[in-house]
Amino acid sequence: MQYDLLKILIADDNRYTRLLLSEILAAVGVRRIYEAADGAEGLKRMADHPVDVVITDLSMEPMDGIDFVRLLRTSPDSPNQFAPVIMVTGHSTLARVREARDAGVSEFLAKPFNARAVIQRLHWAIERPRPFVQRDDFTGPDRRRRVDPGFRGPGRRPTDGGGS
Repeated sequence: MQYDLLKILIADDNRYTRLLLSEILAAVGVRRIYEAADGAEGLKRMADHPVDVVITDLSMEPMDGIDFVRLLRTSPDSPNQFAPVIMVTGHSTLARVREARDAGVSEFLAKPFNARAVIQRLHWAIERPRPFVQRDDFTGPDRRRRVDPGFRGPGRRPTDGGGS
């Protein structure tokens, strides 16, 4: 992967976390790193500087990471609704992870994190992207991570004759 070609936005209200992520990304060769202190500022930065990947915190004020991702995915004036989003969170309860996933997050990174985990999520987001889905009630990467090779039905949702 040519990290030097990537443009990455880090949206986090903690400046130390932004600095740590920036240092990790710079160490592997990322040269264009943009920062924002919350989701609203993140959307503005993306409008001014097209980015390839977003790394955002879940808990920010006044606009948190989930609202940021929802707007990024569904707003008619979104700067890049297809950008991979890596959600950083210390609140990795199943309910919050599901809420972020349902907003359209691509990957999760739990705090505390290390450089290896950051690079791994970046690699997954770029080299192993999940197909993008646009439906009435969801826009984002396919939420299903497992593929059942034995499945023979017409669809995987209960509403289209598939499983759960």
